[in-house]
Amino acid sequence: MAARKKAKPARRKAHTHKAATARGHHKPANSNDPHLSARPTWQGQLRLSLVSCPVALYGATTKTRDISFHLLNPETNNHIRMVPTDPDTGPVERADLVKGYEIAKNKYVILDNEELSAVKLETTRTIDIDRFVDEKEIDRLYWNDPYYLVPNEDSGIEAYTVIREALAEAGRIALGRVVMHTRERLVALEPRGKGIIVYTLRMGDEVIPAKDAFAGIPATRPDREMIAIARKIIEQREGDFEPDKFEDRYENALRDLIRRKQKGEKLVTAEPVEEDNVIDLMAALKKSLKAKGGKRARG
Repeated sequence: MAARKKAKPARRKAHTHKAATARGHHKPANSNDPHLSARPTWQGQLRLSLVSCPVALYGATTKTRDISFHLLNPETNNHIRMVPTDPDTGPVERADLVKGYEIAKNKYVILDNEELSAVKLETTRTIDIDRFVDEKEIDRLYWNDPYYLVPNEDSGIEAYTVIREALAEAGRIALGRVVMHTRERLVALEPRGKGIIVYTLRMGDEVIPAKDAFAGIPATRPDREMIAIARKIIEQREGDFEPDKFEDRYENALRDLIRRKQKGEKLVTAEPVEEDNVIDLMAALKKSLKAKGGKRARG
């Protein structure tokens, strides 16, 4: 009897977030609940000094529920295509277009793909942590979009958790840089539960100083009694932040409108909303206070 050949052990695949998707970390595309995208926004290395690990960024927010419209030709109901057009020669193939930076009226510096690719930064594939700050030091005006930073391979999980725990124990926000969507962005890394959240931060030249926007507002203080009444109204409406209880009423109204149109219902034009121009501010405040908060405003 021939000797039975030993079966070769199955090769263990490196864990990636794609494998996590197959295990159900991502919800189906047709789910109404927010879920991680199947593909990361960015992949590379998270590095703290000489310690690094492979990671991937996934958007922490989604716009999949937003209603978008197509432009149609009302005579044929055909979807209109936006065709690149030269004002002198007519339609141009999109693949033939080049990028140009305007240095003067109708004068451009032309850059081809090879030249653009030559401008490479280390941060295109690395989030290099180089500073740690107190969260309170970062003005809210600078916080931008949130992302989930997750290990991209089993081999990097230990280094990832070490960096996460060090951040948590230090009670600091890590600052680094990364190139996303052709731009280098400042990012803040915050430990959260078992993972790390990354926020893109606006650069200094992207934030308009508040004093410029509020320059025309007088520095005088309003009547103390009116402030006291307004504070009581605020106290009546205090509560916890519960985002699930807020909803986009305009988006819901649009969805309802689309459903009704689809069913062939005849729609009635809504009555215009009357504007309530407040003349006596004190009277309006006292009336609001007597209402004891009434129904709490929904998002």
